[in-house]
Amino acid sequence: MNKPIVAIVGKPNVGKSTFFNKVVGKRISIVEDIPGVTRDRIFADATWCGYAFTLVDTGGLDFTSKDEININILEQAQLAIDVADVIVFFVDGKEGMTAQDKEVATYLRKAKAPKILAVNKLDNNEVEKTYEFYDLGLGEPFGVSVEHGKGVGELLDAIIAKIKQIPESEANKGLKLAIVGKPNAGKSTLTNYLVGEKRVAVSSIAGTTRDAIEVPFRYNGKDYIIIDTAGLRKKSKIEPSSIERYSAVRSLDAISRCDVAILVIDAFEGITEQDVKIAGLIHEQGKPSVIVVNKWDLIDKTSGTMEEFKKKMEVDLAFMKYFIPVFISCKEGKRTGKVMETVEQVYVNATREISMGLFNNVLVNAISVTQPPFKNGKRLKITHGKQSGVCPPTFDIYCNDASLIENSYMKYLENAFRRAFDFKGTPIKFNFKSRNED
Repeated sequence: MNKPIVAIVGKPNVGKSTFFNKVVGKRISIVEDIPGVTRDRIFADATWCGYAFTLVDTGGLDFTSKDEININILEQAQLAIDVADVIVFFVDGKEGMTAQDKEVATYLRKAKAPKILAVNKLDNNEVEKTYEFYDLGLGEPFGVSVEHGKGVGELLDAIIAKIKQIPESEANKGLKLAIVGKPNAGKSTLTNYLVGEKRVAVSSIAGTTRDAIEVPFRYNGKDYIIIDTAGLRKKSKIEPSSIERYSAVRSLDAISRCDVAILVIDAFEGITEQDVKIAGLIHEQGKPSVIVVNKWDLIDKTSGTMEEFKKKMEVDLAFMKYFIPVFISCKEGKRTGKVMETVEQVYVNATREISMGLFNNVLVNAISVTQPPFKNGKRLKITHGKQSGVCPPTFDIYCNDASLIENSYMKYLENAFRRAFDFKGTPIKFNFKSRNED
């Protein structure tokens, strides 16, 4: 199912950022003992008891202040609440229930997502200080001291219990295709072409798609789900009060849970720094991908224009030279059918399984042509290998000392395997293991 989003909300200075940092395991949010420190919305992936979720830290909710910064903080927190699957409402047990807490509770009762009430700063397990918070009408309060780690596990257990109750959509059956890219590159138009009907709003205004929209369809007798996402911009281009902060949460999540990523590039703008960064996200998460170059109709072309564009892409996307480009025009409907053909091709490549005997034949040949180099006076000796996974194709290679492997030789082996097998459109991964490893 989708990776759930858990939003941490509450008035200023109740320990929201401290909880965020403790759960994600590193100091990401700035924590100070003054209200209003967390202004930008911060999110990170977290896991508990085998369940993964995205945790969103928000600024303090203050419905009375008309200060411009506070208005921005409030708008961002409201947006986090709107996209959240679970809401954790923090209050200060040491201070006791306040009018601000009541205002926040009144607002949260309107939200659709399930809520969990956390009474923080109970350093000495003062359970009696939780009683008055029943009046907020948000269920049983959980007494915690985040700073001292008391009750945090129980609170996380409660979050997971809510996550388990989120029903999996019936539409959530089929190969998932995440359509990502900068705003106004043609993602929604491409979605409409692929599914054969107008299912997603399309306009020339950047940012029409504010959330990830799942659209099921069939192609060649197979079930697919297109995840049409909001455009990903540079962080510096996202205003503090912009809804794009939460669109980014969904877009990044879509890449992580998709089976194939479709990166849409605006041919008229050319491949940009942001396109490269989005491609990097896809590559780092090991996703097979198709690079769709849209608006090709706007380009003044000669016989060598497409090859020149490809060469530029090979330089900018040197870290993923396995990419497959498809040049289309959504506006004119040209070559859009080629996209799904390529999606099928790269998924087959990403799920390709190589027998152990065939794998080792290629491995032995590669080693015989170029021996592993010396490192610190010691030579890496590779004995054998085998495939251990797909999506991306993953291979375990056994050797005398895995610390001796260097990136240059790993790249050499990757190129050898790419020459031997069709892995176009997908990254491949090698795990080097010393003899004493499993």
